[in-house]
Amino acid sequence: MSDTSQERKTLSFDSDAGSKRSKFIAGGIAVLIGLWMGSGYIIPSEETEAAAPAPISPKAVTVAVRRSQADNVTQVFVAEGQALPDRDTMVRAESGGEIAEVLVAKGAVLEAGDLIARLSTTSRDSDLARAREELNRAQREYDNAEALLERGVSTVDRVSQARATLASAQASVTTAEEALNNTEIRAPFPGRLEMLDISAGEFVSTGEDIARLVDNTPLTIQVQVPQQALKDIKEGQEAEVTFITGAEAQGEVQFVSSSASAETRTFTAEIRVENTDGVIPAGISARVRIPTGETRAHFVSPAILSLDTNGTLGVKTVNGESKVVFNKIAIVRAQTDGIWIAGLPDQAEIITIGQGFVNDGETVNPQAETSTEDTPKEQPMTGVPETDELEDTSAGAGQITGSAEAAQPERVE
Repeated sequence: MSDTSQERKTLSFDSDAGSKRSKFIAGGIAVLIGLWMGSGYIIPSEETEAAAPAPISPKAVTVAVRRSQADNVTQVFVAEGQALPDRDTMVRAESGGEIAEVLVAKGAVLEAGDLIARLSTTSRDSDLARAREELNRAQREYDNAEALLERGVSTVDRVSQARATLASAQASVTTAEEALNNTEIRAPFPGRLEMLDISAGEFVSTGEDIARLVDNTPLTIQVQVPQQALKDIKEGQEAEVTFITGAEAQGEVQFVSSSASAETRTFTAEIRVENTDGVIPAGISARVRIPTGETRAHFVSPAILSLDTNGTLGVKTVNGESKVVFNKIAIVRAQTDGIWIAGLPDQAEIITIGQGFVNDGETVNPQAETSTEDTPKEQPMTGVPETDELEDTSAGAGQITGSAEAAQPERVE
């Protein structure tokens, strides 16, 4: 085989008549695409170019508002305390001895000076008789000494000695009479006998407690006043008192302490309540309401309360420019169907629905509320938050009531 025959030959299709047709087709398509893309610059369009779209502004949030008118609300200090009797004392035996008789029973209503019990008087009668005889003898000796002195037989010293003996005898008689009187145990003041711990034949010692006498006409209601409320409580103010038994009475502030308790930092106030017939027992719990003035307030639902970023409690309203205004408020009174708040203008457009989706200063689309749920069911009587149920505070002095339970306010971010 020759070298020429061994050389590798390259295939070629140039001799084919249709080999160049695809190139012309591809080139033609490319030219057409170029002409179509450049036609916008060479031949101007007859249609006017559309204007650029304006930026879309956010739509104002729609909120429900309710027009509220402020009313006069009486502010009242409310505290819970305990009814204390006017007088409560233990009756003690002023002299020792055997109980001869008991003349009353436990629970008896006594007047001042009524006899409760009597001790045996046998020994005291004897002591009194002896003292009186000694007094008669001393009196005779003194008279004789005076007569002899007038005759010049006696001396002044003898008369002085007889006078001293007479005075001593008189003192002995007085002591014996007092001891005899002490055998009668009497009520020191009007009241009810709450305890009687003696019986006939029993021996009692001098100073021993034998009975307890309680006078609950009038009653004294003792409450604790916090430091911030002290300026509003004055002696002579009228007070409404509701007892845990359901009884109600009118009272008057009789005393306000001028020094705070070291443990609680509260001040003691006492309210005097007349209890002429004594039907209200001592020691029971009582709620005291003391009117302290009036303020302007709005009645709203607790659900509309909000908190700002600083944790301040407030209510959102809408002003005349449809902008949200956050108003710092104070709770004046809480009741079961709503709360009374101060801090808003006399007339306010309060946001009742949607307040959680808007912030202070934001423009909104206010719509009038159709519901009337925030209408108070009763005329306000007090001016501080209070609960509806009176708790039993018999374990000690009353405490200031807190606010009624309300819906948790939402925080404004």
